[in-house]
Amino acid sequence: MAQADIGLIGLAVMGQNLVLNINDHGYTASVFNRTTSKVDAFLQGPAKGTKIIGTHSIEELVSTLKKPRRIMMMVKAGKVVDAFIDKLLPHLEEGDIIIDGGNSLYTDTDRRTRALAEQGILFIGTGISGGEEGARKGPSIMPGGNKKAWPHVQNILQDIAAKIDGIPCCDWVGEGGAGHFVKMVHNGIEYGDMQLICEAYDFMRRGLGLGTDAMQKIFADWNRGVLDSYLIEITTNILGFKDEDGTPLVEKVLDTAGQKGTGKWTGINALDLGVPLTLISEAVFARCLSAIKPEREKAASLLNGPKPDCCGDIHNHINDLHDGLYAAKIISYAQGYMLMRAAALEYGWNLQYGAIALMWRGGCIIRSAFLKNIKNAFDNNPALENLLLDDFFRTAIQSAQAGWRRIAAGAIERGIPCPAICSGLAFYDGYRSERLPANLLQAQRDYFGAHTYERTDQPRGKFFHTDWTGSGGDVSSTTYSI
Repeated sequence: MAQADIGLIGLAVMGQNLVLNINDHGYTASVFNRTTSKVDAFLQGPAKGTKIIGTHSIEELVSTLKKPRRIMMMVKAGKVVDAFIDKLLPHLEEGDIIIDGGNSLYTDTDRRTRALAEQGILFIGTGISGGEEGARKGPSIMPGGNKKAWPHVQNILQDIAAKIDGIPCCDWVGEGGAGHFVKMVHNGIEYGDMQLICEAYDFMRRGLGLGTDAMQKIFADWNRGVLDSYLIEITTNILGFKDEDGTPLVEKVLDTAGQKGTGKWTGINALDLGVPLTLISEAVFARCLSAIKPEREKAASLLNGPKPDCCGDIHNHINDLHDGLYAAKIISYAQGYMLMRAAALEYGWNLQYGAIALMWRGGCIIRSAFLKNIKNAFDNNPALENLLLDDFFRTAIQSAQAGWRRIAAGAIERGIPCPAICSGLAFYDGYRSERLPANLLQAQRDYFGAHTYERTDQPRGKFFHTDWTGSGGDVSSTTYSI
């Protein structure tokens, strides 16, 4: 007899912790894993004594579920998702629901939503953030896809999500791939946040000569103010962690960073949509640069640069570093919201930007104190074009930018790479510039390629071509704007 409220496929770390979370909230869940021995090990281990039902085939899993059947997949993005959908379909009926809780590319989610709707199956692509701890205690959940499915899964997803002031960090995001797109942007901002923190750490270490104990105290102090966030918190803990010999473990971790692709996707989509996602893109490239360590080791022995010194008042440098980190963090979020706004216009999504900030306030990796200020900004002005135009963030940037500029200049003078901090500042100066040198760029394009240009003394949308050399003629190339 069917008795499970929801089924879950995939018993890796996230899947196991999510299903235990589901069980804790009074729901009966059944589970399946491609390697069925993991099902038995899970039931005899972490799930022992729970109501969780183990199954050893897709058919058995489906047979345990109440109608409409709700099945969540926590499997690797890409072909594996499609393979499990194909295995599920012969056993499902019209109105049944499939939930993809992995980090799928939003275009795949959009495709799956449309294809399954034609077969009467409701598909949800939901971003889930928070890692192992979040999955177990309450993650941030960003569902999108076929909205007809939402009433059937809302209670479960909102019950297991993190709560801030009693409000779940989970709400409907939008049609098609909207949920996974927002999760992708979340991950891009995560890349930016992590790189900014690493740059601050590197400046303290190489530019100021501070040890890990001193740095730990600084990060702990920062976590009690405007920089209060999960990533600052775990950085504090990491800096305080000692290896078996009593030395800081972080200094023994190899400096080559991995990535799973969501940051890259964010950058690619920014290029496709014409959004200047400079800081987050630099964070992705910084990981790429870290990965070529053998080449960097060779370059270190051949290429010269300034030697970092520790001159000046360290207290003042730390204050400047705090302000630079805070200001650049604001830029990272502002750019992420620019990308979501552009996607919403392109794909017809009605994204609720304040609600997204609320979803990110708890459970997820980028949870931080100033997300409440982002929510307030969009509550005050739902049509806000850019976070930098909100009074709170405009004032915050103005207060922090002197220190931000000093730390960027100091890093360049010392030869310490701070690509995210510096690119964030360059974006800010570009965004606040009424006039940029793109007039010369357009003249260059027209000179060598007859690509045309607009004039300041003529209406927008009217294009001109000049025969700059006297031998080019009047024929012009086509032009377009991103």
